[in-house]
Amino acid sequence: MSYMIISLIIVTLAIVPFFRMYENRKPKAREVVLIAMYTAITVAAQIVFHVTVPIQAGTALVIIAGISMGPEVGFLIGALARLVMNFYLGQGPWTPWQMFSYGLLGFLAGMAFNKAVAENKFETKEKELMGIEKEKERDFSVILGPVLFIVFGVVLAYITFVLFPGKDETFWGWRVYAGGFLGLVLGVIFQRKRLPIDNITLTLFTFFVTVIIYGGIMNIAAVLTASGVPGTEFNLDTLRIWYVSGLPYDLYHALTASLTMLIIGQSMITKLERIKIKYGIYSR
Repeated sequence: MSYMIISLIIVTLAIVPFFRMYENRKPKAREVVLIAMYTAITVAAQIVFHVTVPIQAGTALVIIAGISMGPEVGFLIGALARLVMNFYLGQGPWTPWQMFSYGLLGFLAGMAFNKAVAENKFETKEKELMGIEKEKERDFSVILGPVLFIVFGVVLAYITFVLFPGKDETFWGWRVYAGGFLGLVLGVIFQRKRLPIDNITLTLFTFFVTVIIYGGIMNIAAVLTASGVPGTEFNLDTLRIWYVSGLPYDLYHALTASLTMLIIGQSMITKLERIKIKYGIYSR
């Protein structure tokens, strides 16, 4: 029980600095309205798909928010959306963890993608409709960098499993998350604010951050919150089991979120840019 209580306090305190970052910007009322409306749309989309088709649309929408409105707003929308969702889907000790994980997805998206590309999407779309020119949207050298870093991290994790297996019976566990996390962090640092806004990059980014960041954090959260149940202990053996058993769900979560991003990602970013231009909202 002490593990669960301490972990909840720590993760709740971890959310506060991100909220303070946004408050220090002194946002205008029109930006607050946009954030409130977008958060409501994210909540509604997640709930509708939860009771109809099991697609994680809310995850994709949070990432879109971070790309279009900046890392601080991305974190704010992700955390608030997850809090409100759980009033309908179920509150519990997992809520602060989900808020932090959702918010982190939006924050990382805002840090990784090229804001200038997003801001020019409105003008580019108009030019395409008029037949003036078509912007080259895909730069595979930029996309390939973070992917190679993630692949390198996973391969390195596999090598450590072969050389030092320890108590692990399979590679498909915590080592996948650890190697992927290392590669993802290096990739974001290497291509910081350089990733282009196109379907391929959006889809790949959504898949990797959902599996590695959201899945990696929530597996730890599951062990910590379950430690409050009598007969359940928090230790490395339990953590190994959770990471192995949680990987299929994390892959499913990432695939459905990526599918949503592939279908609506670019169009949603274009619409958000139009709203920001029309009402003079500048997120950075």
